[in-house]
Amino acid sequence: MLTDPTDLFEEHRPMLTGVAYRMLGRAADAEDVVQEAWLRWSADDRSEVREPRAFLVRITTRLAIDRLRHVQSRRESYVGPWLPEPIVTDFGPTVPDTAERALLSDSVSLALLVVLEQLSPLERAVFVLREAFGLPFAEIAAALDRGEAAVRQLAGRARRHVDEGRPRYDVDPAQRRELTERFLAAASGGDLGGLLALLAPDARLVGDSGGKSKAPLRIMETADKVGRFLVAISLGAQEEFGFRFAEVNGGPALLALVDGKVDSVFQIEIRDGRIACVYIQRNPDKLQGLILD
Repeated sequence: MLTDPTDLFEEHRPMLTGVAYRMLGRAADAEDVVQEAWLRWSADDRSEVREPRAFLVRITTRLAIDRLRHVQSRRESYVGPWLPEPIVTDFGPTVPDTAERALLSDSVSLALLVVLEQLSPLERAVFVLREAFGLPFAEIAAALDRGEAAVRQLAGRARRHVDEGRPRYDVDPAQRRELTERFLAAASGGDLGGLLALLAPDARLVGDSGGKSKAPLRIMETADKVGRFLVAISLGAQEEFGFRFAEVNGGPALLALVDGKVDSVFQIEIRDGRIACVYIQRNPDKLQGLILD
């Protein structure tokens, strides 16, 4: 059994980082929160702490709620659509169970994190702790300093909001990878017909640049508009960009590289075998921390 405070904290760091990222949607903010949690953990009197994980989750969750309330006001003035900061999610052998892997992948998907932005900080905390990490209501109530009945109500309300606001997409990773490869071939080749064959009629494109690079400042809708935009940006870009695939936010993604650095991240969502949504992340502030092997 670990007794050293540093070893105890490091044992639980992956979970704490996971909680903070799902709460905030930005890896940098999540790291700041976890660092602050460490400072408090190392400075506190731990003689009365019987369950370190619960204690650390409580600290991290409360810090994340405070940070979320602060950043939400910044996001109101964000230039163009806002998307979560992409993270590489290679769970590897640490998550051998297929069902657990699917749950973790879903809990960091762009589609879910975008919907979580619509929840209140408390609703988001309850949803993350319950749905992503399976914590019992009693432990969540203690973490939030709320009654268990109130937490159950928050959980029900959060689940309804997510169910109502989240689009229904197919989640088969092999199908997403295949369509992503076909998407790359059609887009990079300027093949409008090929793109239109892949896109659902009501396809959407969401681009996040934060006003710091070129991307649509409004959500683009219909297959024709999305296809023509993708063809337009591909013209003359074949020699400028290199491409590679990676697992990002729990699903296959296409990374466009310039001089070995990530310039853009493309990810698709599928419905009924066709591309229903294209996410393009181009805000350089959100891409500089994307670490690749």
